[in-house]
Amino acid sequence: MQPLGPAGAPLPGGPWQLERLTSPELAARIAAGTRTVLVPIGGTERNGAHMVLGKHNVRVGRLAERIAAELGNAVVAPVLAYVPEGDIDPPTQHMRSAGTISIPEAAFESLLEGAARSLRRHGFTLIVLLGDHGGYVPSLRRVAERLNRAFAGGTAPARVLLLQSYYDASQRDFARWLGQRGYSEAEIGRHAGLADTALALAVDPTLVRSELLSAPATAKADGVSGDPRRASAELGRVGVERIVAVSTAAIRAAQRQGGSPAAGRVGRTGH
Repeated sequence: MQPLGPAGAPLPGGPWQLERLTSPELAARIAAGTRTVLVPIGGTERNGAHMVLGKHNVRVGRLAERIAAELGNAVVAPVLAYVPEGDIDPPTQHMRSAGTISIPEAAFESLLEGAARSLRRHGFTLIVLLGDHGGYVPSLRRVAERLNRAFAGGTAPARVLLLQSYYDASQRDFARWLGQRGYSEAEIGRHAGLADTALALAVDPTLVRSELLSAPATAKADGVSGDPRRASAELGRVGVERIVAVSTAAIRAAQRQGGSPAAGRVGRTGH
């Protein structure tokens, strides 16, 4: 697999990002057969004292580029960084910490629908939703189901695929692999713990304040479920390769099926 490129650098064969192409360049790619577009969805939220607010945004953007590079016939839409993160007033969930940005669930779903309809209008026939945050998975499923009903007929059929395997690989599969190597469930965690922090280090080490990982208080910091102190980029790279491999395989299967509308079951969720 191609390695993650340095910060800001396109991967070989790119650019894969839609926003780095001109309109004629994108139209030419679509005409030449690039009909798959990945929609990376992140979130701006607290991640303890040791990890930046935009972790999800950077991670899903970089992983989407890796997946597109593996596919060779896909582009990546701009990352959606504004997602539901709790009530604003009075604040709940992550909104209790400085820097978290939340939007209403209805607004989030409308945003996704507008983006998907725009992409379909331009000729994409498989629109893949990559959600890096577990809290909004039900919204992604509702949007995929509504749009698949709407897109099923007409002269420009298209499918929206909620790629559950992307999220499962980053959460369930990676956590299982860590557990098999002796890390406890309490250490692996569900949010900003060992697994989450290791993935961030592998994608972009600047996302993590490594000097804070050795402090015992880190494991109990606000917004942390788990213990990130033994996280490393080496561990995280195993998770990254798994995410890219299973996601690429699932999208290729959908492409062969003409873009299956099945959104899959909403499995274990986290953040």
